[in-house]
Amino acid sequence: MESARVVKVRPRYPQRGGQATRAVDGGGGQGRAKRDEPPVFFRPRCWATEHHEFIHKRVPDLGPMTVLASGSAIRRALLKGVGLEFKVEQPEVDENALKQDFAGTTEALATMLAAAKAVEVGERFPGEWVIGSDSIAECRGRRFDKPRDRAEAAEHLRFFSGKALCLISAVVLARAGVAEWEHVERARLWVRRLSEAFIEEYLAAEWPGVAGCVGVFRMEGRGATLFEAVEGSHFTVLGLPLLPLLGALRERGEMTS
Repeated sequence: MESARVVKVRPRYPQRGGQATRAVDGGGGQGRAKRDEPPVFFRPRCWATEHHEFIHKRVPDLGPMTVLASGSAIRRALLKGVGLEFKVEQPEVDENALKQDFAGTTEALATMLAAAKAVEVGERFPGEWVIGSDSIAECRGRRFDKPRDRAEAAEHLRFFSGKALCLISAVVLARAGVAEWEHVERARLWVRRLSEAFIEEYLAAEWPGVAGCVGVFRMEGRGATLFEAVEGSHFTVLGLPLLPLLGALRERGEMTS
């Protein structure tokens, strides 16, 4: 009987230790591999698993990317929704210190805070456009920050009850630590008369989600139940004058015209 001969075969998958070999039938039939048992070198192997370190150590450089200097979930959602490619960086700005000695208008204050955020992050990413934004609530000449706790949130809602609440939102574009474009808008929201029972029920449902919101509301939540009417851009109410920002980004080549 003729002995099986050995031939070299080019493997379909990467092999360690050189070329693979297999026995083929030389005529007697005893060297034939079973059809339901593929040769070892045809077994699939995961290249990514074997080269895990190679993949994670060699991340491609994607080039400059727009940066959002904000931790706001709604601002991230708005920009993602329009298809903008961006990354998020939390600004390191002491807002209370900036507000303390400020004597200008509420629009100027919102713009200054938005610029401070964009400039601070822009200094860390000098080659990229940075979006900074800020919103301030104002009612009867009084400015309101985000509530510190649930009790203060209830106090804010009692004050707003039956009054017109103004929301001022500003946005700034900065590059290399320099603010190069800005826009500010004002929206007016008429708050209906709120009962104590409603305030308690509202905060039971919305707290602590509204803890980070000036005006103690989220339009994407139950915030709409506070109001009788709204005058102004929906995006301004959400805290980001989106349409003017998109125009500025297109002018700078960050979005397709």
